[in-house]
Amino acid sequence: MFKGSLVALITPFRDGKVDADGFQSFVEWQIAEGTHGLVPVGTTGESPTLSHEEHRRVVELCVEAARGRVPVIAGTGSNSTAEAIELTAHAKAAGADAALVVTPYYNKPTQEGLYQHYKAIHDAVDLPVIIYNIPGRCVVDMTVETMARLAELPRIVGVKDATNDLARPLRTRTEIGPDFCQLSGEDATVTGFLAQGGHGCISVTGNVAPRLCATMHEAWQAGDLARMGEIRDRLMPLHQALFCETSPGPVKFAASLLGKARDEVRLPLVPATAGARDRVRAAMRQAGLIN
Repeated sequence: MFKGSLVALITPFRDGKVDADGFQSFVEWQIAEGTHGLVPVGTTGESPTLSHEEHRRVVELCVEAARGRVPVIAGTGSNSTAEAIELTAHAKAAGADAALVVTPYYNKPTQEGLYQHYKAIHDAVDLPVIIYNIPGRCVVDMTVETMARLAELPRIVGVKDATNDLARPLRTRTEIGPDFCQLSGEDATVTGFLAQGGHGCISVTGNVAPRLCATMHEAWQAGDLARMGEIRDRLMPLHQALFCETSPGPVKFAASLLGKARDEVRLPLVPATAGARDRVRAAMRQAGLIN
């Protein structure tokens, strides 16, 4: 069971190229700060603009740097089933612990299409699969009923739920059971998600506040609701600031304030505007992350 604070890692760039050394240093820092798991080449990692070669290399770099100390869940989704199988097979060969597979975007498959897509990946690669359900980016929304069908397959082990529907984790738990891993994809509602039956969060904020995010989850697991609530309130302005413009622009700027990455994204994304930078800087100060 994956649980706690798993970070949707940014992909550092240097002059337009993946900064391999910077990325591995970032992974090392995340582990030292207490992060419970690493998720390379997801949306926050700018996977849509990485070449297949870069995508595979970033997964390899992450597994290599983690050295088995925390689980690595590699983003391997695509709106092409064949491509998703290829990326998932590579993640398995690279030593990842699981694959995070987003619902196919743009093609708008039916619920049966979603089922067959994930079943094909499941059948082709012997690696645990976490469904990534994010209707806001992919247009399609996997129903709890479809997810329950998929959960009958032994290697479909959980979901990253970015619906922002706090009834969904409880419905999923009721329908599928407590052992189906539920990870929030929304930092701002994570404590509610945990209270409704969730197990953790694949976090954007964890890129720049890894120790706070990890400690908040550990407080929840220990039943220390006062400590959890204190950190929740402290992080809320930062959650909002990091999504005041399209991610990962704001979070890469925030990482640059910590000296952890350059403030560099790939088109069609652009760096955060001056107004967004002011907001991120203020939230970072309020959270006690910078002076």
